[in-house]
Amino acid sequence: MKVIIALLVMCGCLLAGCGNDISAANVSSEGTENTNHSDVVIPAPLDDVVEIKEKMFIAQTNDVYFNPEDYLGKTIRYEGIFDIYEEDVTGEIFYAVIRYGPGCCGIDGDAGFEVKWDSEYPNQNDWVEAIGVLEEYEDNGFNYLRLALTSLTVLPTRGAEYVSQ
Repeated sequence: MKVIIALLVMCGCLLAGCGNDISAANVSSEGTENTNHSDVVIPAPLDDVVEIKEKMFIAQTNDVYFNPEDYLGKTIRYEGIFDIYEEDVTGEIFYAVIRYGPGCCGIDGDAGFEVKWDSEYPNQNDWVEAIGVLEEYEDNGFNYLRLALTSLTVLPTRGAEYVSQ
């Protein structure tokens, strides 16, 4: 099931890019903000917090999945829908904070990250702000990315549930 979740998130990220020029997730090699998109916040080289904003949500999550070595150990902050997945065979429960992305050819996808939290989880479908450190873990011979959360806050106002970039 973890493989399916990871593949769905990655496929959603890939498919959502159909016809969109994401220009390398708008990040320069110095880690500074590309001024072409004023709402994209990329940390300065000494700042380890990556804030994923609404307008470039898919592009930025794509960049994390395609270049994990640039993000492992860094803190990522973003908002999204809290979701719960159950593995069909083992019944193991997984948690994620996602947004819905457009699909190509009739296939819809989600973008976001699996999350791990040591406190009580919110309700499914709550709008949350997730802040956590990106880590990689192995399960049954496969490597996965997830956020080890330091903060998970239910917000009173929802952002865009469906994103296209």
